Amino acid sequence: MSFKFKFLGTGTSVGVPQIGCSCPVCTSTDPRDKRRRCGAYVSSNEGAFLIDTPPEMREACIEYGINKVDAVLLTHAHMDHIAGFDDIRRFNTINGTSVECDPNSPGAFGRVTRIIGKPMNCYALPETIEAMHRIFPYISSQGGQNGLYRPQIEFLDNSMPFEVCGLKVEAIRVSHGFPCCGYLISDGVKRLGYISDCHEIADAEIERLKGVDVMVLNCLRVREHATHLSLARAKEYLNKISPKKAYLTHLCHDFSYVQWLEMLPKDVEVGYDGLEVQL
Repeated sequence: MSFKFKFLGTGTSVGVPQIGCSCPVCTSTDPRDKRRRCGAYVSSNEGAFLIDTPPEMREACIEYGINKVDAVLLTHAHMDHIAGFDDIRRFNTINGTSVECDPNSPGAFGRVTRIIGKPMNCYALPETIEAMHRIFPYISSQGGQNGLYRPQIEFLDNSMPFEVCGLKVEAIRVSHGFPCCGYLISDGVKRLGYISDCHEIADAEIERLKGVDVMVLNCLRVREHATHLSLARAKEYLNKISPKKAYLTHLCHDFSYVQWLEMLPKDVEVGYDGLEVQL
């Protein structure tokens, strides 16, 4: 089995362009400099899933023609990674079943058929699941009643390896000043590592990632940052992981796509919104 990875967003928490900014990157006409908040889409011949649900997730799904989502993986509960979570309800409907109903029954409003939404699994750290219940208290596996439109979600602890859409997935715990994780995804032959937010990666987690075919790693900017990787630190971790190919993500507006490439070794590229990687 092979699988594909698509960048839905590659920007930092405020996105690029930033509100009210007229810098060369924010005003660039290069589409690779337009960076939605971070998210990704992974597809195999057995299904597809999202990694995070950023604020512009709906826009990205429409632009890239994404109409198939079977599960969601969350990295953490910062709003730039979960603010689009409510839009998952549309995929409950797409994956659901049309059934006949009494047009006079509650919620039918005269319709003779209705969609019974299909609940979706969402994998996350226990701390993230707790936060999601606080932020979205109306979400449950049952969804809405009597026609109310609600996401139907079954939250599952990702602490142990799990399988989704025929792919083996393992959470990678990282330090972000906040409970956070990345993911190691494999089809049994090819391996992809994805860490969109971190400042430190423990040696034990580095060992699990070593030699991956593709590594996606956050790199906010050249200057140091308290909770994100700088370019120097990102390079340091990539040297330890030694992937066959690497992409940087979660980029701010300090440098354009072209400028980033000029600073990177040949085996490291810059992710951009819409880029798809085949594994």
